[in-house]
Amino acid sequence: MFLDEAIVEFSSGKGGSGAVAFHTEKHVPRGGPNGADGGKGGDLVLIADRARRTLYDFKLLDHYEAESGVHGLGNKRGRNGKDIEIKIPIGTLVTLDETGEKIVDFTKHGMKFVIAKGGRGGHGNMHYVNSVRQAPNFAEKGGPSERVRVKLELKLLADVGLIGMPNAGKSTLISNISAAKPKIADYPFTTIVPNLGVVQFREYSFTVADMPGLIEGASEGIGLGIQFLKHVQRTRVLVHVIDVFPVDESDPLENYRIIENELKQYSEEIYVRPRLIALNKIDLVDKDRVKELTKAFKKFGHPVFAISAATSVGLDPLLDQLGLILDAATTEEEIPVVMPALHMQGEDFWEVIEEEDGYRVRGKRVERMVAMSDLESRDSVRYLQRRLEKIGIFTKLKEAGVEEGDSVAIGEFEFEYKDER
Repeated sequence: MFLDEAIVEFSSGKGGSGAVAFHTEKHVPRGGPNGADGGKGGDLVLIADRARRTLYDFKLLDHYEAESGVHGLGNKRGRNGKDIEIKIPIGTLVTLDETGEKIVDFTKHGMKFVIAKGGRGGHGNMHYVNSVRQAPNFAEKGGPSERVRVKLELKLLADVGLIGMPNAGKSTLISNISAAKPKIADYPFTTIVPNLGVVQFREYSFTVADMPGLIEGASEGIGLGIQFLKHVQRTRVLVHVIDVFPVDESDPLENYRIIENELKQYSEEIYVRPRLIALNKIDLVDKDRVKELTKAFKKFGHPVFAISAATSVGLDPLLDQLGLILDAATTEEEIPVVMPALHMQGEDFWEVIEEEDGYRVRGKRVERMVAMSDLESRDSVRYLQRRLEKIGIFTKLKEAGVEEGDSVAIGEFEFEYKDER
């Protein structure tokens, strides 16, 4: 089964909480806090792998969660949670499911991307010693996990895309010029899965994708429609395969116009890509008919080649031209993305928003700061208040009009504002 889209949820591991502990050894006369840190939560990493062909595995399992970090215990640091590495096909585009925002496009084998970063391990109480606070009795909770729901969309990566009506002979052509062995039959839509083959001809080597047959209305989703039209986006050169002797006695010129119109309706950028026209099955018509069609198709402004995919007639000139075009084409080298880029604002961005029932402080850093605080410890709450005051949270709340007793939400927590001036 070929599946080229999937909605998946990825969750990193939570960080382990820090420990509250004190020296008790006899040889340490004045003791002191020595609570260890918690372990870091596991990351969830996507890796492009050329051996993966479909997104079918994500239909069977659509939620992945990394291991959480272990809490610190006494002076023993908590163990880090294990990362999860998930292999996906080259050519997979990852976007946020809710907004459609692009996250990463996997174009190279081995490309890695941290889709959900594990929560940081909480600090033990040994980190909170200062000249005034000699024996802190609180520690930091582990950092929250990251949870992201994404859309995976697989688009074939190929140098050359074969397009045309069903039964135009695309599958026969790709089986002749490469080692690919697609299913071939005399009924429409034999190809329901794009086939990929590697062509080695003279000094040239390139990949060719046999796209499923298109019909009128494909750009609007009719037939195999957009589900496979989008695979053409990845190709650099298109070969429009025309059946010169269609079994339904349709007009080859009209068939050409239908497919070209669907390409134009779908994407103007794809429509203007380099194009070759292959008049296929010339072994089934006389030479005069071949000359007539060749002359007619040259009016479209693309190089025309008369071929027979079944008997290999005319294939060498076609492959020569493809090699020359691909040699002349230059592609911009893409730099693999190795870190998350899920948010438009940076880590330090935060804002105060007035809501119907109070105020909300929104920002990744601030929300994590509150989530990692032990709100049941008075000393920990005081420490949190000082940190929030230092970065200007209370000043912004006052500017927004907050009053005594108003509700202030930060992440999953809700507080009652109290002016302690």
